[in-house]
Amino acid sequence: MMEIVGIWVGAFLTLCIYSFLYKDNPFYKFAEHIFVGSSSAYMFALAYYRGIKPLLIEQLTIKNPTTWHWLIPGVLGFFMILRIFPKVSWLSRWGIAFSTGLGAGIGIRAGIHGYILPQLKGTLVPLVKKVNSFLGIEVGKGVGYLLGTINQIILVTGVITTVLYFFFSKEHKGKITGFIRVGKIFIMIAFGASFGYTVMARVSLLIGRIMFLLKDWLKVIE
Repeated sequence: MMEIVGIWVGAFLTLCIYSFLYKDNPFYKFAEHIFVGSSSAYMFALAYYRGIKPLLIEQLTIKNPTTWHWLIPGVLGFFMILRIFPKVSWLSRWGIAFSTGLGAGIGIRAGIHGYILPQLKGTLVPLVKKVNSFLGIEVGKGVGYLLGTINQIILVTGVITTVLYFFFSKEHKGKITGFIRVGKIFIMIAFGASFGYTVMARVSLLIGRIMFLLKDWLKVIE
């Protein structure tokens, strides 16, 4: 019975969300508020049981003097909650400043090691390279070297021309203009691929909801 009720509730909320395609209406707002509220409650429970409870409460209950340093993030987190009280809202700036600075430091390090260095390593490659397969098709020895070399030349050309496009120390005039135009083409291809990937992800979500309505709710397909 609970499974049937869950399917009907899910179908109703799905139709409420997609009713926005017609126009903004109370059904859409109702489903939107439920989604925001349930997501907030879930994130709060997740933060409590995976963060506050094991990393603060349980650590402070251990009779070990080395665990009292956990009070520092606890106090800073409590200061962030005080933002809802106007008289002491200034205390929240300490917690926000600390978390922002820490997040920026971790993000910069992760960005360098996760994006910049691998991309630099990926561009420092020999122009002549053999590939065993191209687009899932096995290729021979001569064709493999030809396709691999073409791929490497395209890669290096794209990197150099794209970097030149963002080089603003020299005015984009003269011989450099042709390279900059090539860089624009590579940038547009990258943006198009990224946008296409995003659209495909959204379409897959739509297909999943339609399959839920037709298969689990209406049972018109197997």
